[in-house]
Amino acid sequence: MSGVGQNRRGAWRAALACMVTLAVAMGLGRFAFTPMLPIMLHEGKLQLEAGGVLASLNYLGYFLGAVSCAAIGIKAKSMVRGGLAATAVLLIGMGVLHSFTSWGILRTAAGVMSAWVFVFASGWGLRRLAETNSPALAGVIYTGPGIGIAMTGLLGGALGRWGSEAGWIGLGVLAVVLVALIWRIFDDGDLPAATGSTAAPPAAAGPAASASARSDAIWLVALYGLAGFGYIITATFLPVIARQALPGSPWPDFFWPLFGLAIIPGALIGARAPVHWDNRLLLAVAYALQALGVVLSVAWPTITGFALGSLLLGMPFTAITLFAMRDARRLRGNAAAGLIGFATASYGVGQIIGPLFAAPLAQRTGSFQLPLLVAAAALALGSVLFALVWSKSRRRQAF
Repeated sequence: MSGVGQNRRGAWRAALACMVTLAVAMGLGRFAFTPMLPIMLHEGKLQLEAGGVLASLNYLGYFLGAVSCAAIGIKAKSMVRGGLAATAVLLIGMGVLHSFTSWGILRTAAGVMSAWVFVFASGWGLRRLAETNSPALAGVIYTGPGIGIAMTGLLGGALGRWGSEAGWIGLGVLAVVLVALIWRIFDDGDLPAATGSTAAPPAAAGPAASASARSDAIWLVALYGLAGFGYIITATFLPVIARQALPGSPWPDFFWPLFGLAIIPGALIGARAPVHWDNRLLLAVAYALQALGVVLSVAWPTITGFALGSLLLGMPFTAITLFAMRDARRLRGNAAAGLIGFATASYGVGQIIGPLFAAPLAQRTGSFQLPLLVAAAALALGSVLFALVWSKSRRRQAF
């Protein structure tokens, strides 16, 4: 029993450490720009189109970080620690430096760090959970981005009342504190493998199965990019969009942390989806929920509409990542790293395009209505196509 208890404690220790890690790297390092953007716009330090460029540079950094992971041979714990320390420094740098060029470099670097930390912390944490036969705790790990986003929304706006410099530096100091709390956990040695731990599913074999798997892999990569484009316009500009629709209201600053809080139950529920449920059908449902969330902010631009839209956009956010990664493992088994890399890169391209498309259009028209409708259409298309791929697969199996 002592060995079982030790494994259980080790699993929780690893899951919570990775949760905090993703909260810092994703929630603070990557998404702190969302609540800080309206403050910087109000101060006259940025125009909306320039804000879109900074956002896309961050997503470009994430793309570059994701595609470079396969070529990095450094230990996971060193990559995680280095990425977390750099994230804190980059956040503080946004408050210390004042030129657009400096901000562009810092946001690009923050994107690279967030990708490196996400990939290496996920690999480290999921391996620990496999070693302790605790795969259900994966949901705890992926609540991290939601917790971080909620913190940036609540604290960023409050700190920003003293100016954007205070907001950025305050979030950087918070990152330093959180990193210090978990730093030593990544010193842990390898945990003993638990008997009966579940191995990764084998890749499909045989000519017909191989052709089918290749086709499914291409669809996964292509459609995962639609998710990146579909959510990112709202995720980048939500406080700005809400302030335009609800001028003078105190509520717009709360929709972003609500989006973050919605990610938490979504990650926990998604991680407990039975493995025999088809990932493509789960992805179709998740995309449809996000599409509805985006449409609500256009069709019902009220406090209630934005609140429901934030919930529907947030709940499937990391669940989509979980289902996509799980489908990659279904297709490639333990050799899924390459497919995961391609899918992550596709997602990154969608994120880069989103702000570059939305910000200039919104600045010219004075509204985000058209960009949001295009984003919702992309998510709806992804939902329909995933459902069609799932249906076609069922028909193949029937014969």
